[in-house]
Amino acid sequence: MSRFEERLAQPTPIVADGGMGALLSSAVAGLRCPEEANLRATESVLEVHLGYIRAGAELIETNTFGANRAKLARQFLADELEAINAAAVRIAREAREVAGRDVFIAGSVGPLGDYELAGHDPVHLYAEQAQILEGRGVDLFMVETFYDLDELETAIGAVRSVSSLPVVALLTFDAGGETLAGVKAEDAAARLQPLGLAAYGANHGAGPAAALTALAQMAGDGAVLAALPNVGLASMSGQRIVFPHATPAYFAEFAAQARALGARVIGGCCGTTPAQVAAIRDAVDADRRPAGSFLLQEREQVVPFEPATGETQLSRLLREGEFALSVQVDPPLGANPEALIETARAVRESGRAQFLDVNDNPRARARMSGIMASVAIERFTGVETIPHLTPRDTTIAGLESLLLGAHAEGVRNILAVTGDPPEAGDYPGTHAVYDVDSIGLVELIAKLNAGEDWHGRAIDAPTTFFPGAAVNPTADDLGLEADRFHRKVAAGARFAMTQILFDLEALEAFRERIGGWP
Repeated sequence: MSRFEERLAQPTPIVADGGMGALLSSAVAGLRCPEEANLRATESVLEVHLGYIRAGAELIETNTFGANRAKLARQFLADELEAINAAAVRIAREAREVAGRDVFIAGSVGPLGDYELAGHDPVHLYAEQAQILEGRGVDLFMVETFYDLDELETAIGAVRSVSSLPVVALLTFDAGGETLAGVKAEDAAARLQPLGLAAYGANHGAGPAAALTALAQMAGDGAVLAALPNVGLASMSGQRIVFPHATPAYFAEFAAQARALGARVIGGCCGTTPAQVAAIRDAVDADRRPAGSFLLQEREQVVPFEPATGETQLSRLLREGEFALSVQVDPPLGANPEALIETARAVRESGRAQFLDVNDNPRARARMSGIMASVAIERFTGVETIPHLTPRDTTIAGLESLLLGAHAEGVRNILAVTGDPPEAGDYPGTHAVYDVDSIGLVELIAKLNAGEDWHGRAIDAPTTFFPGAAVNPTADDLGLEADRFHRKVAAGARFAMTQILFDLEALEAFRERIGGWP
């Protein structure tokens, strides 16, 4: 048994390094491929190795992932094959000596890919590279980032034909635990298990969650697993390859999950840095336990969804001519709805009012959404609400989204209001949206009730909103107010709510002006 395999048998997993190629390509300009840095920028390669060792890596990989003759030939570097591979091992060994730590050096061997082999035998190409790496002093081979299981088996056999060093074999998987060639992780494990590998598992791929999915399928039967994922899927920004941000804490949790699934080698791949490796090291040293299952499970729907139908209580009371009493409330300035919910409970228990009408960013100051506050009130107290909704802050598309979400949650009374002007709020220099005014908002609600959006396109089913409109009987221009009121009714308003009144004579005068209530 090799020294590496003896270490694998110990209880504590081996922490491996992280990404190499992306770091070198961003640090060294003009590289034809990352492996060229072994000759042109040896100090940069050395610093990457040292960074990972200082972060706690116990295993580092040589910068030779694509250093086979076929890939190097595409960059006109085939004549430098031996020099590039030899330099890679020398730099890794120097890093070990400089750091003064007993780290393992793995010779990285990647797939040939889709490159034109120009008559070369794949077995010869893999064996040629492996022979150089062993000759210069690697401790093991990391045959990694394969998606074709047949090619991986070819590479393993080629390495074994020239070396007896331990081999770790790694495939790359998507989020569902399959390779690009359609090989399932469990099927890959069944074929790799009899090959006598030091370890096998997942690297690169769609990120930590994808690697964990693959490991879960590969686990069992005494499998010694390895997981070295990307931070996530890469994208292009101009001429640069960029990766999504993954916090060290995220990788610490990944390490705990991977260890629980049986991983004995845990590290990173493209996009990972010493920060992620340090987090893995800390998680391993602390024997961190998973915070929960990484598997996403759909919640059981205890109560089947039933679309809201029929009249709202407000609609029924007004239709029957009964007196309806509502308490107006402001949503909280922060994200905690508890005080609002307690107020709603108090209203319910008093028995003196049936509804709460909820303002929408009154005085043009940002608060919790009146729609979302109403959803919380109805969900936790059962009190029917009348949320105000202003088109001041939201586009037509945004208004449609809010309304459809509210309807799905059973909130169906909506009071369309103009809203206070932006200059009344705390955000100087901001401007209102007003794709539509409050009349247009009533029209939008009427369209949704007719089963179509603002542009007349069909939605999945008509809504059953009970739309209302605001009216001000004490407005300075009662003629304009009366005209707008008639237009709101024509647009589809079913009830109206006034501004606060201290004298009912103003209400009576307004009724006479509009010729009686519609």
